[in-house]
Order: sequence, then C-alpha cells, then structure tokens
Amino acid sequence: MKRTAKKILVIDDDERHLIITKGLLEEAGHEVITHRNWIGATTAVADTRPDLVLLDINMPALSGERLSLLLRANRRTSRVPVVFYSSNDEDSLRRSVAECGAAGYICKGNISELKRKVEGHLQSAGPHTRTPKP
Repeated sequence: MKRTAKKILVIDDDERHLIITKGLLEEAGHEVITHRNWIGATTAVADTRPDLVLLDINMPALSGERLSLLLRANRRTSRVPVVFYSSNDEDSLRRSVAECGAAGYICKGNISELKRKVEGHLQSAGPHTRTPKP
C-alpha cells in the first residue's frame, strides 16, 4: 500500500537548517514547505494547511514559543500540530512544550531522530488535523 505524502511546514530563521531539513524530509517522501521567519508565519500555516509544523524556538523578535501560542489562538491554525525543532537542551524543550501546548519537540542535529519523530507525530496526528478553510 502506497503511503500518502504528508505536508510539513518548517519555520526557521536559519537558511541552512531549512535546506537540510527540507531535503531530509523530502527524501522520506513528504511534501515540505519552508518559511524563513515569524513574519507571515500564521498566514503561511493557514494557507498551506500542513499536517505538521516544525517550528524553531530561537528566532529574532518573536520566539517560537510565542508564535506557537498565536497559532493555537487562531481559529484557522489552532488544530495544526506544532513540534518545536531546536538546538535547545531537552529540559528546556520539555518545559516549552508543556507551557505552550505544542505536540512535542525534536532536537536539531540527529537525522535519524528527526525522521523517526516526524513520522511518530504525523501518525499520532491522524488524518483529520487540517482546519477547513473559511
């Protein structure tokens, strides 16, 4: 049975991480869209209607934590699972997930963990996570 490609939106201010992450996830069979900063990110999520958002925490001006709270508060984006994707230490990431209600976290730098955890989050999100367009 052929697996349906899932749509993943990666939001990160580091162009290098965007390119690497996009390549790895496309290699795993997913459709990957990238967005380079927080400006316009809520619109990007609402317009692309991804199955999963990978969100960097350490972005200038507006942190990933704050952006995730904005996504949860927006009717068009509130049901899209957000996973923090960061080089922060795991204790800090666990706290951020708990405080912001994110679906989880993935530490940057471990390719096999990235692929494994993305697959796990996509499976747990189920087929009906996309918010209908108004």
